Amino acid sequence: MNYCRFLLNDQIHYGAVEDVDGDLWIAGPAPAPTEDLAYRLALEQGEIKNFDFQPMPLAAADLLPPVTPSKIVCVGRNYREHVQELGNEMPAEPLLFFKPPSSLLASGGTVRLPALSSRVDFEGELALVIGRKVRKLSPEHNWRDVVRGFTLANDISARDLQKKDAQWTRAKGFDTFCPVGPVVSDELDLDAGLTIETRLNGEVRQRGSTLDFIFSVPVLLSAITAAITLEAGDLVLTGTPSGVGPLTPGDRVQVSMTGLGVLENGIEAD
Repeated sequence: MNYCRFLLNDQIHYGAVEDVDGDLWIAGPAPAPTEDLAYRLALEQGEIKNFDFQPMPLAAADLLPPVTPSKIVCVGRNYREHVQELGNEMPAEPLLFFKPPSSLLASGGTVRLPALSSRVDFEGELALVIGRKVRKLSPEHNWRDVVRGFTLANDISARDLQKKDAQWTRAKGFDTFCPVGPVVSDELDLDAGLTIETRLNGEVRQRGSTLDFIFSVPVLLSAITAAITLEAGDLVLTGTPSGVGPLTPGDRVQVSMTGLGVLENGIEAD
């Protein structure tokens, strides 16, 4: 299933997304994930009533982030060329860090460049949406059992603060620094190799394949869950290809992958 989360008549809805002649449409209601407690509470209290709506283009919807994670776990330096472009050493094991849920931004939203930073970069990424609670997952386990689906993300990063601080929380955690969406899909074949692209003002700046990961998805999930319990709805950002670069007010950045649509955001000064 492919689904999105959006506002209609001031109410949150989940919609099933279908490809219609190459364009993504919201065709009808989709079941809400169990971890979206606010949505389910609204259902129980009768606050959500408009279950039926006319099909609409995904691009015309008032989109929300498609997930409501308890945490966002990110992987740094998971593409060799990206490690080289930043002048870093190749990691011997997955490099993990957090972005706070308060950094989430929907496709169509605006990334705000903080006055505290003079260099903010885009980093297009494929993200995993966790489907059930899991800890200490072995690399040999079928990782698809614990992954609900895939979505797109942009790990916006204040590069100067990342270099200045001893850790990356501030540089990666500003409000609006985690655009996600527009859809979640469980229909992609990661083993076949998926190509992700990032465009800045229409120009391709990043292009990478999931076959180029330094650490595969099972290795990533094993490393994460050895230390951190993942809950249903959590996000795992799998790393960015080479080609990252700075953002300026007025820019538009697009992250895309076949089957996941286009995550598009404008940029403005905060």
